[in-house]
Parts: sequence; C-alpha cells; structure tokens
Amino acid sequence: MSEDTHENIIEARELFYAYTVEDENGKETERVAIENLGADIPRGKFTAIIGHNGSGKSTMAKLLSGIFTPKSGTVYVFKNGESGISSLDESNNFEIRKTVGMVFQNPDNQLVATIVEDDVAFAPENLGIPSDEIRRRVDSALETVGLSEYADHDTHKLSGGQKQRVAIAGMLAMEPECIIFDESTAMLDPKGRSDIMDTILRLRDKGITVVLITHYMDEAAKADNILVVDHGRVCMSGTPEEIFDREEELEKLGLEAPQASALVYRLKKSGIDIGTRGVLDAEGAAKAIFEALGRKN
Repeated sequence: MSEDTHENIIEARELFYAYTVEDENGKETERVAIENLGADIPRGKFTAIIGHNGSGKSTMAKLLSGIFTPKSGTVYVFKNGESGISSLDESNNFEIRKTVGMVFQNPDNQLVATIVEDDVAFAPENLGIPSDEIRRRVDSALETVGLSEYADHDTHKLSGGQKQRVAIAGMLAMEPECIIFDESTAMLDPKGRSDIMDTILRLRDKGITVVLITHYMDEAAKADNILVVDHGRVCMSGTPEEIFDREEELEKLGLEAPQASALVYRLKKSGIDIGTRGVLDAEGAAKAIFEALGRKN
C-alpha cells in the first residue's frame, strides 16, 4: 500500500480471482480471471478500463467495488481520504459499498420502482435517512443527471438512456465518493451513450471519482487515465494520449485506437507523417492534417 494514500480512492494489490466452473462431465475446475493484478484509481479523476472480451475487466470492476472478494491480494478503499479499509474483511463491505457504487450494463435490471423519484429514493429510504434529507438528495441527483422534469414519470416509459440515468441518480442519492460503470453504455443507442458520457463528465467535474469499463475507444479517449487489461492483469496505463499512441501494442491485444488516432497512425505507416502525437478526435486529426499540409506548401 502506498504511503501517499490520499491521492487514490482505490488501490488494488496482487489480486487473484478465479471462477469455479463445471465441465461437461460435471467436474469442477477453476477458470482464472484475474492474476497478480495491481492498479491505482486516483481520487476525483475519470479512469477508463479497456480490454478485449474475456480480459478480466468486468471481474476487476466487481473486485474494486467490493462485490467480489479476491481469492488473494487486497483491495484498499480510502473513504474520505482516510487510511484504507480492506475488502478482505467482510465487516467492511457496507462501508466499501457506500463509498464505491456500481452501475451495470442493463438499465432495466437496476430499476425497482414505477415512478422515477421513488426509484431514486429507494436506497436512502431503506437506510432510514430522514425524509427531508432524502428529498434533497433525490432533487440533487435528478438535477445532476438532467432528469428533474421527469421526477413523476413512469420508469417503464423512459428510453434506455434515460433509464440508465435514473440508475445513476439512484446511486448518487447514496452519495458515494466513486462510481464504477460496468459497460453501462453497451446496450444504448448513440443518443443514450452520448447522454451517459455527458453525465459521467459532469460527475467528474463535481469531484466524484469515475471508473468506466468500456469497449468504446471514443469513450475511453475522454478519460483522464486509461488502464488496459489483458489476461487478468493491467498491462498498460497512462493518459489517453499515451495509450492511443501505442497503436501496434493495442493491435496485438485485439484493441483499436479511436478512429482519429487510427487515421493518423495509418497515414504515418503509409509514409505521411503529420508529426503529431495524441490525436484523439476528428477535430484534432483535421487540425493536424491541415497544419501538415501548410508546412509542405
């Protein structure tokens, strides 16, 4: 565990996790999902976790949030910047889950009430929080996700993106310090994805630590930091500019850079070096190409 703990909200050290599976003969075996994994999640930042299918990133998310307990190794959660509490001690589960919330892939599986504001209020009510405080939290959470005007709407009539934002509001009403999104945009249309990403960026700007598990590279490009997971380990870490500049390494891991980064890389491979690094979006690529053309004239 690092000495300068206040900078990180979560620290994972030498994690190992395996699932027990049965073969066709009914014999139980272990399938290793996470092995010797270490990671730091900086407080108040937006960290994206990427990796090919089966790389272990969703299992990693469940370990970081305390939903799973590692077979060995430890996850430390630093509540309010204080000394870390370990996920290995089951008596810490409640405090860890209050500190680190999780939003899953399917929004329909996360809603428990038929009216939006009732759904957001559900968890605080079960904790016995006073009604006036619940009212404040519900209003604040719905405002943060941009759904204040939908407070009295039926949840089943909402779009997928709106349902996911209700799920996020319900998590915000618990006032966690960190929210982990496990492929939370995977089942949404482009508009829904965009709305969730806007919400994630607003949460980060409010000082909430955000961790996003995603296979969309354009989403990861908006993060402050990226962790790349392969065969149950973090094999690369850095800023989006640093990670997506390593296109050949990403290709070997079965991953692609954002389209703009990939375009710059392919131009470079074909002999057209526009002399820039860290291009992440179409605007950046257009600017780099325009400047390169200007230098040639």
